[in-house]
Amino acid sequence: MSLFIAIILGLVQGLTEFIPVSSSGHLEIIQHILNSSRPDDFHYFLELINFGTLLALIIYYRQKIVEILIDIFKKRNFKLAINVIITCIPAGLAGLIFGDLIENASFFSSLTTIAIAMGVVGFLMVIADRLPHLSKLKNEDGLTKPRALGIGLAQTFALIPGVSRSGSTIVAGRVAGLDSESAADYSFLVSIPLMTAVCLKTLISSSAREYLFANFAVLMASNLVAFIAGFFAISFVLKYLKRPGSLKTFGYYRLVLAGFVLVFQLLL
Repeated sequence: MSLFIAIILGLVQGLTEFIPVSSSGHLEIIQHILNSSRPDDFHYFLELINFGTLLALIIYYRQKIVEILIDIFKKRNFKLAINVIITCIPAGLAGLIFGDLIENASFFSSLTTIAIAMGVVGFLMVIADRLPHLSKLKNEDGLTKPRALGIGLAQTFALIPGVSRSGSTIVAGRVAGLDSESAADYSFLVSIPLMTAVCLKTLISSSAREYLFANFAVLMASNLVAFIAGFFAISFVLKYLKRPGSLKTFGYYRLVLAGFVLVFQLLL
């Protein structure tokens, strides 16, 4: 992979990991545009550029992470930490059980599947602000355990490229009673342990380590771009979602992109 393409993919990863439009879906689409044949080791690249976006998350939420750890250490307040764990469990289990199957199945990497997934979640985003909420919650601290589990169950669908982890959890958070900003904030916080687990799992693989060493310079450049883009994307999304009805903007974008991809597939 050339440095130019790696930088483009790093930029796409950094922006779309946190803007709820599906990073995996966009990376697959960009890869199809740049190169019609999908390299067999492309999934290693996708896994290894998670390090840049994970670092962006950790730095952005460093204060929140420290506060949670202090609360746990001093045995003061376990509620948020427990909710985060509950939300992570379904996606973690689904990833262990079905991750390799989805990763290796050509059906899930096809542009048609990605477009349909993008369109479905995009539609849900458009109507999310009008969905009946169970209650109005001030922030994620008000989430009950069942609602945290509901968000976690929604997150399992993000294993399918095009769904979007942040998109599925933000929509689920809105249904649970959070406003869009708080739902995004909780979504990003929850992604830290999940992305950490993904990164550690990648490093355990000898094949992934070989790919890392063989493409170290390219991956470093891509991760640097992903880190910078990801950090600013987090800030942008949290500020933008303060506006009433702002979630539907991302929904309309997804619907339009899904339409273009499906039309492109029909014309091939």
